[in-house]
Amino acid sequence: MTTNLAPTRSNLMKLEDNLKFATLGYELLDQKRQILISELLALVDQAVDYQSRVDSALETAWDTLSKAIMEMGRLKVGNLCGSTNIEYNINVSQRKVMGVAVPVVETTFSDKGPYFSQESSNIIAELGIQQFSESLELMGRLAELKVSIMRLSREVKKTIRKVNALEKISIPETQETIKYMKSRIEESERESFILLKSVKDRLEKQKELKNKKQNSKKNILKAEIVSEKE
Repeated sequence: MTTNLAPTRSNLMKLEDNLKFATLGYELLDQKRQILISELLALVDQAVDYQSRVDSALETAWDTLSKAIMEMGRLKVGNLCGSTNIEYNINVSQRKVMGVAVPVVETTFSDKGPYFSQESSNIIAELGIQQFSESLELMGRLAELKVSIMRLSREVKKTIRKVNALEKISIPETQETIKYMKSRIEESERESFILLKSVKDRLEKQKELKNKKQNSKKNILKAEIVSEKE
């Protein structure tokens, strides 16, 4: 409660405006918190799914590579890997979630084949290349989800701190200050009313006493005039 403000009507109106603003801010921040948490939970579910897909894709790709080495030999597979001509592009953009910038990762591939002879290759090698490309694309999406989760988590923590500060500190303190100031203003108005009433009563008594004196002087004057006539 703030007690260093003078208990005046103008300060009371300012405090009530501050309370309305703080209440509105609390409602907006609470909505933001709910939306962020909902978005965060959705991203966490997606991240869990993509993590399992990445693990599975990498395991499958490594198994395919191992099979290619067993069938073609390590040297031949190494030569084929060195002759591949696949270009990739990872484009990172942004989107906004309640003012929070989260990344959007898009992975594209440009295959400028053929880069080896079909006679000297094996279908398993081509399958392995395709599987590793798919794994890279999934890893880009997983990285997008993990970075988004970290940023949204930080924003959720900040929003929760602000909501708690408004709900448990700012708004209650302002309400207590308004209550205290209203009681002081009412007390001051009662004292002023009593003082004014006391002054009014005193003035009325003085006026009444003055009228009595004037009436008494008039009666004395009339009596003197009547006695002179007699």
